[in-house]
Amino acid sequence: MEKLTHFNEEGRAQMVDVSGKPETVRTAIAQSSIEVNNTIYEHISQNKVKKGDVLAVAQVAGIMAAKKTWDIIPMCHPIPLKGINFSFEWQDGKADHKQLIISASVKTVGNTGVEMEALTAVSAAALTVYDMCKAIDKGMVIGPTFLIEKTGGVSSKDYRR
Repeated sequence: MEKLTHFNEEGRAQMVDVSGKPETVRTAIAQSSIEVNNTIYEHISQNKVKKGDVLAVAQVAGIMAAKKTWDIIPMCHPIPLKGINFSFEWQDGKADHKQLIISASVKTVGNTGVEMEALTAVSAAALTVYDMCKAIDKGMVIGPTFLIEKTGGVSSKDYRR
């Protein structure tokens, strides 16, 4: 079993020292989803939600969250992100429901990866959709949320789900 790097010799939490790692291009793609009823789907699709353009606000929330990941995830490093991109896609869900698939890709040049930033981005976007639509229906379901791809770095291999 590999050693967990976020624990020191005493078994206490530590922020990993990445200063010795080389800077490389690093990318990550994450995905989440939110299942909504047809009424919410129609309101979002026709831009009729009273709080505004749901997908535009969710995208901005996701970008802002990615940039602040280090503020909310204790052992994450502050990373200067070079790019963040979002995509939203509707799919049929269970009866009378639609699934909004939320994907984010994050890129940096640095000495640690951006997986947590991508995961935080899609999570915040899904939560924003919930927040903006909860007045219509509180039965929305978020998830699953997962990493699709990670590239870059020297100490760990690229990953593709």
